[in-house]
Amino acid sequence: MESQPKIAVIGGGSWATAIVKMLCNNCNQVNWWIRSQETIEHITRHRHNPNYLASVEFDINRLYLSADLKEIISRADVLVMAVPSAFLKDTLSGIGIEALKNKKIISAIKGIVPEHNLIVGEFFNKEYKIEINSIGVITGPCHAEEVAMEKLSYLTIASQNVVLAEFVASHLNCRYIKTTVSDDIYGTEYSAVLKNVFAIASGICHSLGYGDNFQAVLIANAIQEIKRFVDSVHPIDRDIKSSAYLGDLLVTAYSQFSRNRTFGGMIGRGHSVKSAQLEMNMVAEGYYGVKCIYEINKQFNVDMPITKAVYSILYENKLPSTEIKVLSNTLS
Repeated sequence: MESQPKIAVIGGGSWATAIVKMLCNNCNQVNWWIRSQETIEHITRHRHNPNYLASVEFDINRLYLSADLKEIISRADVLVMAVPSAFLKDTLSGIGIEALKNKKIISAIKGIVPEHNLIVGEFFNKEYKIEINSIGVITGPCHAEEVAMEKLSYLTIASQNVVLAEFVASHLNCRYIKTTVSDDIYGTEYSAVLKNVFAIASGICHSLGYGDNFQAVLIANAIQEIKRFVDSVHPIDRDIKSSAYLGDLLVTAYSQFSRNRTFGGMIGRGHSVKSAQLEMNMVAEGYYGVKCIYEINKQFNVDMPITKAVYSILYENKLPSTEIKVLSNTLS
């Protein structure tokens, strides 16, 4: 890796904004693609993102902002992808394989590309011919809102290329961010998808009146479901109790900042999927993730009762109260 890295962040949402904040602690310049020229002009003038994490104030001298994705890609060696998985393919429309040749791709996306049922790393490997050793994943437990407040948070950067993982970790690490590295790119990325599904389940149960005792059982069963699935999809030696898996699940299932838990809560209160999505103004990745996991699991046949319950509620219009009651009889 170059001693003076050229890094770009692709995306203008809360997590992209948080990542740019972290990188600005360690990089002289961060290239940042945001779709909206109006947002770019606001950041340039007022030094904060008007739509997400508005309390974060940027040193404009450290930012190169552009709404031209090709330009931003050409300026960087390492691309941190931080757009919702459902919009990734559209975002990259017009970007060919040659434009990404020799680039390192780091996924900060907690979802699956819906049109392909592929985790982000696999999508870039299959569709853009990016070698697996040039791909990494950023996972939590870490909410963008707490990064904005500079509350101590932890990140795991996973890649089969340890040099790449350590490179990214060193440029995110700062006073309020501690980083570790892992080689489990598949397990951490699938786990990041599943924890959003289980956070939706947690939100549904909370709105239905289930208490802390039940929630504890739900999440204890959820981490077992994660283990069964990732061990089937990519069987390697991993500690499912580490923060990249269990910690990320816990914070997403319980935190006030969890958009997936919020989304689930609205479903549990009787909102339709469409009305909940419109009201939130942010993407709940678990909505798309549960359908993809459900489809992928047809190949592996892993026992996934929580995933099945959430899928039935969101995609088969089953009553949340009925599905969670049935689910409760399978948990222990």
